[in-house]
Amino acid sequence: MCEMCDDPTMTPREALERTYRRVMNYGWAIEYIEPERGRPPWAYTVGLTEAGLPELFLTGMGTKGTARVLNGYAGHLLHAEPAAPGDQFRLRGGPLVEIVELSNPDAHLLTACTFYGAERVRALQLVWADDRQRLPWHSGFHCRRGGQPVLGLRAPVRRRVDGGSRVFI
Repeated sequence: MCEMCDDPTMTPREALERTYRRVMNYGWAIEYIEPERGRPPWAYTVGLTEAGLPELFLTGMGTKGTARVLNGYAGHLLHAEPAAPGDQFRLRGGPLVEIVELSNPDAHLLTACTFYGAERVRALQLVWADDRQRLPWHSGFHCRRGGQPVLGLRAPVRRRVDGGSRVFI
């Protein structure tokens, strides 16, 4: 649940201040939105904009998997060339991921846009493959209830890296 849902006495300002402290302490924070009435969960980073990087966005994954993927790749971004739309790579111990640029970050990354201004916030969606390595646009893709919405236009596959040099997390 969100912090304000867990603590009804918390104000929106207090929630933003808590997120800001996390960003200052760790370099980024994760905002996680619980599933609701058939809508899958989604999450995004807040703080990578400050480092001149795109924020990261993920849909359709539970809290533990989301935290592992977003924290792992955010940490990687601070030390390496960021992936670009159309890049594919395999997460260490996890699924194949393809990068899609988010079409309208201001519609979903509300806290990041509050901190940095909507015009500064860019975001990349980490679109993950199912257990048979099928992405949402492939026939037979299998996902939890609510699916894995992709909130941007898919770019042509730019490069695909399996194993070896570009395996993250």
